[in-house]
Amino acid sequence: MAVIDVAGFVADVKSQAIDHGFHVHDERHFVETYSLRQLWEVDLHPERACEGPIDLHLSLDVDPRAMLAFEDEVIRLEEVDDPPPTGFTFTMLFTWTLPPLPEPPDLLVLATDLAGVGGVDLPVEVSAIDSFPSVTDAPERSLSIVAKMTVDLADVYMTNDDAIGAALERCKHVSLYLLDRAPAWLDDL
Repeated sequence: MAVIDVAGFVADVKSQAIDHGFHVHDERHFVETYSLRQLWEVDLHPERACEGPIDLHLSLDVDPRAMLAFEDEVIRLEEVDDPPPTGFTFTMLFTWTLPPLPEPPDLLVLATDLAGVGGVDLPVEVSAIDSFPSVTDAPERSLSIVAKMTVDLADVYMTNDDAIGAALERCKHVSLYLLDRAPAWLDDL
């Protein structure tokens, strides 16, 4: 039996997301058969964005080597009440998507604004991709907005979900910031 219930952790994250004002729409679980690496994906969006244009994609990368090393350390503990070892982590990514933007924002201004919204706890990276549907067409700009956090397995083991709750609260603020500005970028005013 595994020391950490990853499926239960993902279910808890989805429940917290709902508590923080998100709608959960889909969940996927992939297992790489060779290495047993797992990827959990959850699609959600803020309650106000049921009709679009903002979606938030949450993904949890489960490295089996980190989980097995953590389990080995937990098994070595002398007492059940001993604190679990720290330093073993999973990576969680939050990725916001928008449709192509006819009136895209200035990336430097957006990155600066989102740094203030995400704060130190949830650093947000902003980039853009220009696509050309055909050679004679104008470019279509799509934004790539990503935040990354590490989840300490000791917190998962002890069901300490304060960091996840704080990250989801920041994600809500980032989502609402993008949602409020998206009509101008989509030329829907």
